[in-house]
Amino acid sequence: MELFKALTSRSNFYDKPFSHWDYSKPLTKEAIKEICNADFSNLSGKNFEYDGTRAIDGGEGKYREGIKSGGKAKKYRRYITKENSYVFPELKKFIDELCSKNVYQHISKLVKKDLSNSFVRLEVICDREGFWLKPHCDIKEKLVSGLIFVNPFNESENLGTDLYDETLNKIKTVPYKDNYGYFFTSGPNTWHGMEKKKIKKERRGLQVNYVTFKTDWKVKS
Repeated sequence: MELFKALTSRSNFYDKPFSHWDYSKPLTKEAIKEICNADFSNLSGKNFEYDGTRAIDGGEGKYREGIKSGGKAKKYRRYITKENSYVFPELKKFIDELCSKNVYQHISKLVKKDLSNSFVRLEVICDREGFWLKPHCDIKEKLVSGLIFVNPFNESENLGTDLYDETLNKIKTVPYKDNYGYFFTSGPNTWHGMEKKKIKKERRGLQVNYVTFKTDWKVKS
């Protein structure tokens, strides 16, 4: 239960620019290997531009609305589902941890939101040169949002998530460190994103959400 250990003994709270928590070493070595080995389409030579969202191929970004099909963007996104979980056995164990009572109840107390009827959504991300994410607040259906960074290529720590105040002044950057993450609960003035920065090879990580809409992973009752 590396996740629970990280949440209870390797975590810190910050109140600026909004309430958020970090945690260290929540993933096993085997889970990190699955994230690093996840296959993504080669985007070199493709005629597209990043638009400040994760709908990088000009898709509609429907995942932001909780629509499971994801529109055109789905081939560049790697959500862990029951259908593909056999490829990610360690990440499936991580999902089981997220769905366990001791984990989600602990997080629930921290963020002061009821997660007892929520679903877990897990996405392996692979951001490449040109990616950026405009400052935004998450949809209300995301009860908890966060990333766990995996840095196999020794990319700059500056590639972490930028956090902004209500006037969109950047207050801090959560460092892009290996096996290190953060989370917060959606709400007004929880502005976050990533400015355009140099990515040498890949910015890999794991996007973790507790959501109100249905996924394959319901928390345990």
